[in-house]
Amino acid sequence: MLCVGLDPDQQKFPLSLQGQANAIFTFCRYIVDATADLVCAFKPQIAYFASARAEDQLEKLISYIHRHYPHIPVILDAKRGDIGSTASQYAIEAFERYQADAVTVNPYMGFDSMEPYLSYAGKGVIVLCRTSNPGGSDIQFLPTTDGSGEVMSVYERVAKSAATKWNTNGQMCLVVGATFPEEIAKVREIVGDMPLLIPGIGAQGGDVQATVKAGRNKNLMINSSRAILYASQGEDFAEAARKEALKTRDAINRAR
Repeated sequence: MLCVGLDPDQQKFPLSLQGQANAIFTFCRYIVDATADLVCAFKPQIAYFASARAEDQLEKLISYIHRHYPHIPVILDAKRGDIGSTASQYAIEAFERYQADAVTVNPYMGFDSMEPYLSYAGKGVIVLCRTSNPGGSDIQFLPTTDGSGEVMSVYERVAKSAATKWNTNGQMCLVVGATFPEEIAKVREIVGDMPLLIPGIGAQGGDVQATVKAGRNKNLMINSSRAILYASQGEDFAEAARKEALKTRDAINRAR
């Protein structure tokens, strides 16, 4: 159930990689090779690549994962959300340019902003639902009503829609943060066995045991990024990342 997030911050790289032309790819490749036997997915965060003008290294990294670990899906963490015509271009970016197996999307603009991604058969569309950041409650907890008079919070409404009317081909998953296990349980109650991507353990402080229990030990991708990537900033960074990933994987399995 462990998903390793790939958020390459060059300021935290070991000295041997500082200033190298392909440092981001090299760093991430070492992490991938060190942890591949421990994970269910890898999740590169596009902003860390784009801000460093390293989109070509992201393409190279995803190609490397597919070539060497074809059984491990790659989730492009992009959180895209725009009108349908623009969303079509973002879908091309995610699934044709980068060849990702799934992409995270923002549902704020409604179903038509997500629909273009669903035209790619076999690709995952992972919808932000209850996010792990403190400010998520500003909007996600607001009450809503529908024609039946049913009152639900925004995140519960997103969960219900993603599990029913939006999920036309069974491609949707949800993002639900580990920092809010009670909300994980509520979402699980709404969506049944739908897969959940759960960020927030490790550096963000989410509790592994509470997360697994709330998710009913079903179809969970529990993500850790910084705690694994930067377990050491020295030359032993890959070995340290493996040790942290192994510790996290074992903690998840104990909680099961």
